[in-house]
Amino acid sequence: MTRLSVPKTYKLYIGGKFPRSESGRTYEITAKKGGFVANASLASRKDARDAVVAARAAFAGWSAATAYNRGQVLYRIAELLEGRREQFADELVAVDGLSRAAALKQVDAAIDTWVWYAGWADKYVQVAGNGNAVSGPYFNLSTPEPSGVVAIVAPQDGDSLLGLVAVIAPAILSGNTVVVVASERSPLGAISLAEVLATSDVPGGVVNILTGSPAEIAPWLAGHADVNALDLVGAGDIDWVDLQILAADTLKRVLSPEPGVPARTLDRVVAFTETKTVWHTKSLL
Repeated sequence: MTRLSVPKTYKLYIGGKFPRSESGRTYEITAKKGGFVANASLASRKDARDAVVAARAAFAGWSAATAYNRGQVLYRIAELLEGRREQFADELVAVDGLSRAAALKQVDAAIDTWVWYAGWADKYVQVAGNGNAVSGPYFNLSTPEPSGVVAIVAPQDGDSLLGLVAVIAPAILSGNTVVVVASERSPLGAISLAEVLATSDVPGGVVNILTGSPAEIAPWLAGHADVNALDLVGAGDIDWVDLQILAADTLKRVLSPEPGVPARTLDRVVAFTETKTVWHTKSLL
């Protein structure tokens, strides 16, 4: 007897849960060389709004956690991803058409990226902040704080898993929460990463992952008044100038599109922080 395969329909990841799109829409994930792999949810405007609500609700608790604790959470994600290394490689081979060696190399790079940023969690403030020289009997100290909810269009081409990790990790380590639009053509790694996040120590709502069309979803995120910053790294193929105009209406900080996978850099961490300066009088005794 020939056994029929059971095609899987992957869901969204919002607020630590896996809901279907409220629209009920799905689309097919196909292999690089053709052929059906799975179905993915096609996120709608309502799903984007729900994701922002979840991210906002999670912000207070996540930003109040100690930097050491956030770093340990990122290390834990790397540990779990390491334990599912073979699965992620299988998915990259199936959907992106990579060789086995190239797929494993990308998974390893994604794991290393989590570890690299985890190491900065309790150190970047000392580098990005400073004591300022002032004339008078005062201390003047500047320190970076998280911006809030960051909406991200992940890299759409190339290394889909590594690109996703490279934009999520630097945003959340400082205490931000994120809503990410995954690669439309290769969303499988994003949803599998959501399963890792759901079983790690990441509080629900810190990372929210939407699958579907960036051209459809991004304008709603760019214009949403409760989104504080916008990372358009993967928006090069859509009208990103209009997205910047929408973001300007609510005074969002915006990173423009760039080709490929963003490099590991402290600049991506600081890009989504706000500097708070505190004055304190010196003792006259």
